[in-house]
Amino acid sequence: MGPMRFGLFFALLLSACASDPVCPPPTPQLTSAVSGAEHEPPVPTPTAHEGLNARLSGFDYPFEVQAIELSMQGQPVEMVYMDVRPAGEVKGTVLLLHGKNFSGAYWERTIRVLVEAGYRAIAPDQIGFGKSSKPTDVTYSFHEMTRHTLALLDHLRVEKALVIGHSMGGMLATRFALTAPARTTGLVLMNPIGLEDWQRVVPYASIEETARAEAGREPGAVKAYMLESYFAGQWDEAYDPLLAIQVGWLRGPDRERMALVSALTYEMIFTQPVLHEFPDLAMPTLLIIGQRDRTAVGKGRVSAEVRATLGDYPALGRAAAAAIPDAELVELDDVGHVPQFEAFDRTMPPLLEFIGARYAD
Repeated sequence: MGPMRFGLFFALLLSACASDPVCPPPTPQLTSAVSGAEHEPPVPTPTAHEGLNARLSGFDYPFEVQAIELSMQGQPVEMVYMDVRPAGEVKGTVLLLHGKNFSGAYWERTIRVLVEAGYRAIAPDQIGFGKSSKPTDVTYSFHEMTRHTLALLDHLRVEKALVIGHSMGGMLATRFALTAPARTTGLVLMNPIGLEDWQRVVPYASIEETARAEAGREPGAVKAYMLESYFAGQWDEAYDPLLAIQVGWLRGPDRERMALVSALTYEMIFTQPVLHEFPDLAMPTLLIIGQRDRTAVGKGRVSAEVRATLGDYPALGRAAAAAIPDAELVELDDVGHVPQFEAFDRTMPPLLEFIGARYAD
């Protein structure tokens, strides 16, 4: 879909926004990256009731952020990232790729553990997410996100990294590893989505339909979705920070813009599967799969009978491990879609063991 089509759709969908000066996302306040692990600024508890603009101005990340200027289909964009280094010797670099309903900020505890263990941790917000730019008249793709991420590594002079992807980040991590195997020390897929090809069973929904649905959501729908899909009806107040950004956007001035960006990235997820290329992954791969997860894109558009077959993560994880040539599978019983948040103490040991083996002397 070209810029003209999206420009027309955006104008129709956002007619009230077009004349509103607060609609274009303001530029965030960017500062230099953290230079050492000992620098741990206080992290305020995010409040899901506060409205947030598209660039999350005023929303503090756990570490200081920088930005790199990139080009996306002829448009200048900024990718915001955190680059956190240990105080002493760096054993290796770990690249952390976030999921669709998240940003780099939710990797905070994982970053602290990695840095304490001697690893440099890089956590970007992909274009369209977090504090990064939110273009609406472009086509989003995992290939272009890979290009952006490689440009970031080049900018930071990082030749190789161990890549960890969660949820949608698992699809991106797979595409990254397939595109740049020589720069991928190892691959970790943490409850990735895309372990099944929804195009084969779920009816297609247009970008326009999805944008209208996203714009019409109420803040409570965010928690309801996460409760059902991510946590199988078991909520803990410790999960509340996961709501802050999504609910903040629904309450903020760029609600319609973010609904369109969400629709565009759903289109990417739905139409660009990576699982058929799992046999081509040439590097050691660790799958960490919470067994209670039932996440599946588009399951609301199928019958109850079909819905019951989607998002079967125990079966999907085993199938993925069988398809990837050098794969190790860790199954976490009674854990949902966000194991690094829900079961941190059970997720870190196998993760650190795998990373340590890749960076062993």
